[in-house]
Amino acid sequence: MDWREHAIWWHVYPLGFTGALKEEGAPHRLGRLHPWLDHLLALGANGLALGPIFASSTHGYDTIDHFRVDPRLGDDEDFAALVSAAGERGVRILLDGVFNHVGRDHWAFQDVLRNGASSPYAGWFRLRWTGGPEPEYDDFEGHHDLVALDHDNPAVADHVAEVIEHWLGRGAAGFRLDAAYAVPAAFWARVADRVRAAHPGAYLMGEVIHGDYTAFVADAHLDSVTQYELWKAIWSSLNDGNLFELAHALGRHDGFVEHFAPWTFLGNHDVTRIASKLTDERHLALAVAVLATVGGTPAVYYGDEHAFRGVKEDRAGGDDEVRPPFPPLPEDLSPLGLPTFHLHQELLALRRRHSWLHRARTTVHHVANETLVYEQTDGDHRLLVALSTAGTPVTVPAPGASEVLAGHADLLGQDECLFSDWAVLG
Repeated sequence: MDWREHAIWWHVYPLGFTGALKEEGAPHRLGRLHPWLDHLLALGANGLALGPIFASSTHGYDTIDHFRVDPRLGDDEDFAALVSAAGERGVRILLDGVFNHVGRDHWAFQDVLRNGASSPYAGWFRLRWTGGPEPEYDDFEGHHDLVALDHDNPAVADHVAEVIEHWLGRGAAGFRLDAAYAVPAAFWARVADRVRAAHPGAYLMGEVIHGDYTAFVADAHLDSVTQYELWKAIWSSLNDGNLFELAHALGRHDGFVEHFAPWTFLGNHDVTRIASKLTDERHLALAVAVLATVGGTPAVYYGDEHAFRGVKEDRAGGDDEVRPPFPPLPEDLSPLGLPTFHLHQELLALRRRHSWLHRARTTVHHVANETLVYEQTDGDHRLLVALSTAGTPVTVPAPGASEVLAGHADLLGQDECLFSDWAVLG
């Protein structure tokens, strides 16, 4: 079976995790990730999804050189050491590629500023020459420091493919494509086809928030896209006591799984942490149960497995709470988060035992405002997931259930079960 069908990612924002955004000096911070590789494995994951590690001016998404490790994190030797340490444990590494735009300090844009329209890189950007000291240019969603690339230029596609091939050759297993939704699908298809000719096993996943996920994956020749629809439905339905919303999202998700395995998540570097998003902390277990059992490729954002809190705010520094530094060693984390860590272990262990869940299809058997029962199957295998926000024991249909695989429930006669919050049944 393809390794991508077994992947469970632990997602880390390195510049925050290692303290690189706050500390002075102390280079070679990538080495701080080494002690956490065993934490990743203990959690039940087998992949390390890294946020930006390429040279940038500030937060990593304003790249200045895609071929160089950010000096705040280290150098090529530090990356090689991390790949080696991960490989010894059977852990694959996913990199974050920002190819919709670059920072103003990027070497190609700086050449344009020095040489004007005669720069060999002038065609890399969507420029307008107005006679001023520098050209006007398209940027990313109004951020003037992020200069948009011209994706109609074949030279840009060549450059992006060369970057991806370079790091795959250095040991990366694939790429998250940042802001993929802002780039024409045909551009990604051109890049993906070239990359896979040399690296057929590479995993390419695009950040897509809204739109037709299935069409984008097909047109862009990608493996997957981020499943923001399900993310929103999980916390919103739990907060509102309206599991009809989650049932609807699971139906949509089932349609996606028919065509590709979505990247599923409860948190990432761009959103408020799930433990802060939920109005009732007891519902965190239900959210993790959904993540662990639905089809797709699950990712756990660092700290979520210990119920870290953090609110994303739309202001300067508004990402800081969701991109925090971590201590040197896993045992330095507060023991207050261990119950949530053990919850993740239980559910991700179930996921590993039932790897067919990667492309499992979903059928909702029962839904009410506060209770939901859905079935996961791939034709040969089957399990049921029961969720309740009622706060008291409830009885729900459990057709064909014969054992409790995770959580707590009592199986009753006539295909029913009695439970309080969540259970996975076989």
